[in-house]
Amino acid sequence: MAAIGVHFGCTCACVAVFKDGRADIIANDSGDRVTPAVVAYREREQIVGLAAKQGRIRNASNTVVKVKQILGRSYDDPQAQKHITESKCSVIDKDQKPRYEIDTGEDTKLVPPEEVAKLIFSKMKETAQSALGSDVTDAVITVPFEFGEKQKNALRQAAMAAGFNVLRLIHEPSAALLAYGIGQESPTGKSYVLVYKLGGTSLSVTVMEVNSGMYRVLATQTDDSIGGECFTEALAQHLASEFQRTYKQGVRGNPRAMMKLMNSADAAKHTLSTLGSSNCFVDSLYDGMDFDCNVSRARFELVCSLLFNKSIQPIKNLLDQVGLSANDINRVVLCGGSARIPKLQQMIRDLFPDVELLNSIPTDEVIPIGAAIEAGILVGKDSSLLDEESFALECCAKDILVKEADDSGADVYTVLLPSGTPLPARRHHTLQSPGSASSVCFELYQSIGKNCATEANKVAQIVLKDLEKIEEETRDIITVLTMKRDGSLHVTCTDQGTGKSEAITIEVAS
Repeated sequence: MAAIGVHFGCTCACVAVFKDGRADIIANDSGDRVTPAVVAYREREQIVGLAAKQGRIRNASNTVVKVKQILGRSYDDPQAQKHITESKCSVIDKDQKPRYEIDTGEDTKLVPPEEVAKLIFSKMKETAQSALGSDVTDAVITVPFEFGEKQKNALRQAAMAAGFNVLRLIHEPSAALLAYGIGQESPTGKSYVLVYKLGGTSLSVTVMEVNSGMYRVLATQTDDSIGGECFTEALAQHLASEFQRTYKQGVRGNPRAMMKLMNSADAAKHTLSTLGSSNCFVDSLYDGMDFDCNVSRARFELVCSLLFNKSIQPIKNLLDQVGLSANDINRVVLCGGSARIPKLQQMIRDLFPDVELLNSIPTDEVIPIGAAIEAGILVGKDSSLLDEESFALECCAKDILVKEADDSGADVYTVLLPSGTPLPARRHHTLQSPGSASSVCFELYQSIGKNCATEANKVAQIVLKDLEKIEEETRDIITVLTMKRDGSLHVTCTDQGTGKSEAITIEVAS
């Protein structure tokens, strides 16, 4: 029986099947290998994919895009608020959960994000079944490394509601390594791999240690302010300037005209990844006037020069964070649709001149292919790739830090559980407090990077009260952190001198 891998991204979704010893991408009913993760609501039907994306110009208020950003989040979540602000489809608060407000013509209905995700998963299932000619249910679903337990559960439930038997959720960087068989072809020895993923709405860079066929995430950085859509937006703004220069008419204040330019710029961006120039033609762009413009690859690279530099900087930051140089990296894996841009690939080659750059698989197909290979392993169809039992380790998604004060009284953050720590995990930490203090406050934060802790991501605060004063200058507070596989965190603080203790449990801390 065939098994499939599904990659559900913010802007696109893709499905691959593992059959007869190999993984292949399945094209949808439009012949495209990647399907836009867009759902349009009409009076009596829901449309998923390219038709929904193209119809957004006329039906923006009833078209849902980037649903993955809000999946499994509360209405007040900062990520959800960012999505709500940018969404053309109205999102309202219902019992602290976001709901899309859809006008069906007769009445208004509230649609949960999980229902939208279910429709996209159903489209992926339908695509796989039409290609295979039989029902297919077993699937491995990919998730970003930084997803917490609630987001993972929401994604899993949406896939199950669409009829999938979810064999496993696999982190996207691990799927990328599986797609190229990294660690499987030579299971002995240690190597370092950098996974560079530039998707439609975010950039994530991950350094992984591969040792005896096992994958371990050393560190990861995600930047939600840069993605493929930023390049499309920059090119659309350039086209708007060209239209104004030619026709002496400004279109930036016209949402419908700008959406047309965004569609044209998106198509041009894809063309420029393979050709030296692209023609942008928009029928009746503004006031009945057609727009025709030719964009060269050199012009595109000039327009997006700042974005290219911004896309490379996280690599340098991450290498500094893990204490590795470019020469320590053995391979670089490219994934995400926008990682196919030639200029970006050249800049990465310049950073790693002596390192193998893996881009033989189309970058937007790498992650689903890896997921399909994992699915093949799990259903026992791939004895050639892995003889021993395959298993995945749950990992801490974000750094867990403790806040202390140095001799001058300034705040100092110490990482107790780094991101990528295999779970379950336990850490001991000794906190020193003045002997004259009658109470001690212990604060925990979760963050990506040591310098990113703020009040917004404080996860716990424990106060030891009514402590007896001691003659010694300092007293030792012994703290034990235990994080379980489900991401829950149990913390115990004990005054070593008196044995007085306090404990707290946080349901999901990663």
